[in-house]
Amino acid sequence: MLTSTALTETVPLTMDPAIVHAGLSSLFAAAVVSRSFCQMLLCDPEQAIKQGYMGKRFALSPEDASLIVSINAQSLPDLAQQVVQTLSR
Repeated sequence: MLTSTALTETVPLTMDPAIVHAGLSSLFAAAVVSRSFCQMLLCDPEQAIKQGYMGKRFALSPEDASLIVSINAQSLPDLAQQVVQTLSR
């Protein structure tokens, strides 16, 4: 009978939020560099997500897209704060 003397260690798997929510990062980057896109994101987030920015669509998960659409923010910092608060729960 063969036996192993190798040690086994359980390593927790954690996901990097920057990777999991990469679409949100792209969405906020577009809002930072384009005043008109930022305004659309605040006034009509569903349309902003559908339209994308400079011909590119945002790789948002359905959950992240729903989160953005559900928030009623008055400014980009307000939107960012509400997103962070929600994702931190």
